[in-house]
Amino acid sequence: MPADDPRTIRLADYQPYSHLLDRVELTFRLHPTATRVSARLHLAPNPAARAGQDLRLDGEMLRLISCAVDGRAVQIAPDATGLTLAAGLLPSGAFVLETEVEIAPEGNTALEGLYMSKGMYCTQCEAEGFRKITFYPDRPDVMARFHVRIESDLPVLLSNGNPVGQGAGWAEWDDPWPKPSYLFALVAGDLIAHPGHFTTMEGRDVALNIWVRPGDEGRCAWGMEALKASMAWDEKGYGRAYDLDIFNIVAVDDFNMGAMENKGLNIFNSKAVLASPETATDDDFARVEAIIAHEYFHNWTGNRITCRDWFQLCLKEGLTVFRDQQFSGDLRSHAVKRIEDVLMLRARQFREDGGPLAHAVRPDSFVEINNFYTATVYEKGAEVIGMLKRLVGDADYARALDLYFERHDGDAATIEDWLKVFEDTTGRDLAQFKRWYTEAGTPRVSVAEDWADGVYTLTLAQVNPATPGQMEKGAKVIPVAVGLLNPNGDEVVPTTVLELTESQQSFEFKGLAARPVPSILRGFSAPVILERSVPAAERAFLLAHDTDPFNRWEAGRALAKDVLARMIVDGAAPSADLLDGLARVAFDETLDPAFRALCLRLPGEDDMAATLHAAGHVPDPARIYSERRVLQQTLARRLGSGLAALELACRVPGAYSPDAKAAGLRALRLVALGLLARLDGGAAAQEAYALADNMTESFGSLAILLDIGAGEAELADFAAKWQSDRLVLDKWFAVQVAAAAPEKVAGVVRTLTQRADFDWKNPNRFRAVIGALSGNHAGFHHAAGEGYALLADWLIKLDPLNPQTASRMSTAFESWPRYDADRQAMMRGALQRILAAPGLSRDLSEMAGRMLA
Repeated sequence: MPADDPRTIRLADYQPYSHLLDRVELTFRLHPTATRVSARLHLAPNPAARAGQDLRLDGEMLRLISCAVDGRAVQIAPDATGLTLAAGLLPSGAFVLETEVEIAPEGNTALEGLYMSKGMYCTQCEAEGFRKITFYPDRPDVMARFHVRIESDLPVLLSNGNPVGQGAGWAEWDDPWPKPSYLFALVAGDLIAHPGHFTTMEGRDVALNIWVRPGDEGRCAWGMEALKASMAWDEKGYGRAYDLDIFNIVAVDDFNMGAMENKGLNIFNSKAVLASPETATDDDFARVEAIIAHEYFHNWTGNRITCRDWFQLCLKEGLTVFRDQQFSGDLRSHAVKRIEDVLMLRARQFREDGGPLAHAVRPDSFVEINNFYTATVYEKGAEVIGMLKRLVGDADYARALDLYFERHDGDAATIEDWLKVFEDTTGRDLAQFKRWYTEAGTPRVSVAEDWADGVYTLTLAQVNPATPGQMEKGAKVIPVAVGLLNPNGDEVVPTTVLELTESQQSFEFKGLAARPVPSILRGFSAPVILERSVPAAERAFLLAHDTDPFNRWEAGRALAKDVLARMIVDGAAPSADLLDGLARVAFDETLDPAFRALCLRLPGEDDMAATLHAAGHVPDPARIYSERRVLQQTLARRLGSGLAALELACRVPGAYSPDAKAAGLRALRLVALGLLARLDGGAAAQEAYALADNMTESFGSLAILLDIGAGEAELADFAAKWQSDRLVLDKWFAVQVAAAAPEKVAGVVRTLTQRADFDWKNPNRFRAVIGALSGNHAGFHHAAGEGYALLADWLIKLDPLNPQTASRMSTAFESWPRYDADRQAMMRGALQRILAAPGLSRDLSEMAGRMLA
């Protein structure tokens, strides 16, 4: 959006709220079209704010029934965004404001505030949904204790905190911990509990429940196990115990996000909590485990300590993502987890940082806050935490976190508060490090080397590229983890963290007998792009010998990118260095199967488009698609008969288990089956599908068959078996679009969207088809432009009902500057058509405007 957009909210304009809010009493009389919400707000003037201010309350789509101050009726008319009580109407000291409003949950298709999902009442209040429930200061720095009464004939009535009373048609909940309105939650419905129990390190007995619709109770055991593991891990790793008598999770089918950390009442998208061997893949199990951990960890990093304003969103999200990454690494494999996290970071956040939607981890302005729940805030925010920990060390990180919890418990904090505890703990000046929070863009670090008289010199230089609204930037603090290997493969210098703080610095390693082979940016120690010309033989050497698992994988990945780029641009043949190196990894039984599977997966098409663009080439999606498949075929032939033996060796005997070891074997088996399908026409994959007793191998085999143009019988069988299971059917929809040949993608999407079971108002089903459209790189970017037109059509259709989902899916267009003039023109035309749509939401108009600007 233009910089002078009158809707823009700026960090520099922050002012404390005019009043303090101590306690809130809410009564809900639930009705699908006429829910009544009565609110009693216990307010007092804020001594930290300017005296004599009006009282401004946020409110949208509310019908005001009554308003009173200290029992005295006030006649007042709300405006489109809230309610203003003039200072002259307010007492000089503490007072009680009472309001009653009427809302219509059944018609709330935006899924923000109080809405209905298949007969269940539920809420989503982050970031600004509470203003659609009642008039309130809907901002994160206003924290209060909530007491909630729910009246309904539904059997299960839930809210935040502890239950304090219930009877026929009513229940009351009290939350003793002050919280902002975005953490409020309410659920009412016909639900069944999967119960559990946990005793905290402080001796508190906590009742645990996962609430689901009848029929889903058989898919809760893994979620309960993950919850207990999360609670135990947070106590051991961070010293944080749970602080209420009950912890509830509710599974909801219609939900815009993955899950929400509401205090004591987490609300989850059903796909993020329900899992069974028959219906969920290994990736689903791992995702459920990670999301449950993430939302639980928010109890301290997000709830007990929240953010002062939405510009500080990365304070709770970046830290909590980092914590859930630590948790998953501890339970599974740190090396595999790190590789998976970096793959996601590069695919989503680097793309964001390198395009028109680039913004700082802590942005300084926005029009619609929902548009800043991004990979930059979450994933890059977590990388910043990881760098800070790497710089100060494990012991000082732990001390700083203890001080953070002690100093800011009950606060709405800022990035400055966060960095100050590290400065006070370590004595370090973090003013330069703070640039990671305030500047957008992905730094580029170039490498030069020198070798003389037993001294190896490494010269690092950083460039911080211009991004929208930020043209000039200073040098950042970049921790670069380096190790050195002898030519025989022995490590002569173990991992050492170099601090790059200037635009260019040199580092010397003395006393070496031979010129070493450097392993640079080990563990991906900073979210940067490393620029170094590396011969293929050196990459192959690191793939074979590097002691750092991330850099060993990275060597193979970079070699594969180099080979693919030459195939695409120059018509070169696949490299023997790459094929031989991958063969060694494939059959090395000393390596983790999950690691081997990751090494054998070639770079994706969008990844290659970004790589070619960065090298100064205009990526051709069709050629990327075809040459990548050539390389897959060549790799399959190189591995040859060994693939069948590998597939056989990776079969997991006995009953299904989602543990890391078994999941790694299945991942490697599916990679082997995928390559084998290019040799045997899919015969082994067909057998695997027929014999599969779990969703990982059933769905994985189906996807392999569809990818080679086979699998029609298996696709029909899958649909017949799972037609009544909405989560599994989402997979059926998505895989057809993902696996379709580029010229067929648009037709497949049109066919699927005409089906009666394509419920486009359900975010999961919409993402399964329309999200898969933009995920099929060659199909979405087909020269005919049908993919662009289809996505624009559906975003325009969805926006009036669910602007949040429409806005987030519009980011498929953010990479338009990469491509040729014809594709650029078509994508810009699609964005302009979106902007011209009548009644376009603030959410989608901001995103389309930023991409075009």
